[in-house]
Amino acid sequence: MRLLKVLLVAVASVVAFAAAAETHYKPHVFIGAKGGLSMAQMSFSPSTKQLWNMGSTGAVTFRYSEEKIFGLIAELGWVQRGWKENFELAPLSYRRTLTYINLPLLTHIYFGSRRFKGFVNLGPQVSYMIGDKIGSDFDYEHPGTVKDFPRNRRYEQLAMEVKNKFDYGICAGVGIEFYVQPRHSLTLEGRFYYGLGNIFPAAKADVFGASRPMSIEVTLGYNFRIK
Repeated sequence: MRLLKVLLVAVASVVAFAAAAETHYKPHVFIGAKGGLSMAQMSFSPSTKQLWNMGSTGAVTFRYSEEKIFGLIAELGWVQRGWKENFELAPLSYRRTLTYINLPLLTHIYFGSRRFKGFVNLGPQVSYMIGDKIGSDFDYEHPGTVKDFPRNRRYEQLAMEVKNKFDYGICAGVGIEFYVQPRHSLTLEGRFYYGLGNIFPAAKADVFGASRPMSIEVTLGYNFRIK
């Protein structure tokens, strides 16, 4: 929580500095949309063996930018996170897809020419889980009865109920933007998100000390400059 507060203060400070600075650069306002793929795992403690869980992500976007190098981005969208169990040589399959509505507020720093730009996005994000779907080819609620289930691995997370649907964290992305016309542009971005909240209870007596979502998202977007 302290890290999130620091990020919010940092973003607010940058906004205040930009407002107090010289204003001879013409501000631009963009609206747009984006969509793409997400690859997710969980940061469990104690750890469990995982593979990347593939899903989708998308959002509507709003961007305010100065003509020089600085801007702010707000998005409202969805992302599929979760994890996929790695059973190694055992012929078993389990994946859990957690669907979130998310709202990031990002500092947008960009550089390049009028036609082609690179950019870096950084800031906090809040999310709320609206879906929890499990796909498995065995009885994950009673793994002790499964013939091929590995006996030397943790299994409590398979059937454990999510207790905390609200999540918050930090995200950082890098990408490129190509202007098809002065008011129309396409973006390609890779973004990493690390959650600071736990989906499962995390007291000393609980199974997991940490159960934090994290994801890598690759998106293609379209932006239209309205001002």
